[in-house]
Amino acid sequence: MADHLAVLNMPTEALKRSHTTTSFEPFTLLSALSQVTERIGLAATASTTYDEPYHIARRFASLDHISNGRAAWNIVTTGNPESSKNFGRDEHMQHSDRYKRAREFYDVVTGLWDSFADDAFVRDQESGIYLNPDKMHVLNHSGGELKVRGPLNIARPVQGWPVIVQAGQSEPGRQLAAETAEMVFCSPKDLKSAKELYADIKGRAVAAGRDRDHIRILPAGMIIIGDSAEDAQAKRLKLDSLVHYDSAISSLSIALGTDASGFDPDAPLPKDLPPTNASHTARAGVLRLAEEEQLTVRQLAQRYGGYTGLAFVGTPETIADEMATWLAEDACDGFTVTLPYLPQGLDDVTQRLVPELQRRELFRKEYEGTTLREHLGLPRPENRFFS
Repeated sequence: MADHLAVLNMPTEALKRSHTTTSFEPFTLLSALSQVTERIGLAATASTTYDEPYHIARRFASLDHISNGRAAWNIVTTGNPESSKNFGRDEHMQHSDRYKRAREFYDVVTGLWDSFADDAFVRDQESGIYLNPDKMHVLNHSGGELKVRGPLNIARPVQGWPVIVQAGQSEPGRQLAAETAEMVFCSPKDLKSAKELYADIKGRAVAAGRDRDHIRILPAGMIIIGDSAEDAQAKRLKLDSLVHYDSAISSLSIALGTDASGFDPDAPLPKDLPPTNASHTARAGVLRLAEEEQLTVRQLAQRYGGYTGLAFVGTPETIADEMATWLAEDACDGFTVTLPYLPQGLDDVTQRLVPELQRRELFRKEYEGTTLREHLGLPRPENRFFS
């Protein structure tokens, strides 16, 4: 469940065409979904800039318990500057400061999850003893950004810690992923850049003292399946043709971190763009694409109004071929599936692509466990305060 903390982040002409003006709060929806599912992981986005560690630790621990170990926390620093105005701040926290806070935030949240040993709650009816206080740790964290006493008022999560997810690709984002993440969402544009990102993050993780196999890197890929290559390409072209310019220029503005609605649509992107405090990775991608393909603002906007990332477009067999290559060449550990439309897009993946991947033994046929960690092949973290 992606999430955002501001509605007024685009021009009104684009806003009236956007579905992002209304969305459920992730924990409420995922808690409901946990009761009607048994195996699927439940990942929620939660901001380290506009929330507090105690809140985050408690919510994810709760979700992990009620789902029997299927929760995951997508750590975000919130790139949209408009969010600040909804939390009593006139200015968005600087990019580097957001990542500095996020790193400390992670330490506090995981420390709070370790507040109690797994056997701290004895619940002995005969003696009336519920808790063994010797199995409780008071965090007493006081750092550069945060001050939290603890302990957390909920037992240690089923998974020890919910799975840690991270999606930044900037320099501080890669470092944060290497030091903290167990699952990385990313959006490389091709196999070459994916291999570079994969090697970089895994290498940083090893340098930080981590096991490289304890991070799953999952590039986002839109999957468009057709009965033939031509059929699949026709579907892709049809989707791109439906993008309205108002929405397109809004998407470009968000990616640039500055309002592009006043730019000449038929001229190149201006050279003197103002600095941005939004996502640096997104802006760098826009500038690179504009330069490489010499696109006008209109052409660039149409591209960003559609889908600019990695796309697997073809038959189940050709898409499986491509995915097998990515896996074999250390470009990824799997994929974050992006769907072009629902429900048919999802049906195409589950009913046409997955069987082909299973036939090649690239996808499981049965679950091997019940928790999200078990599905991902990730170890359960040791409690740092209790052996």
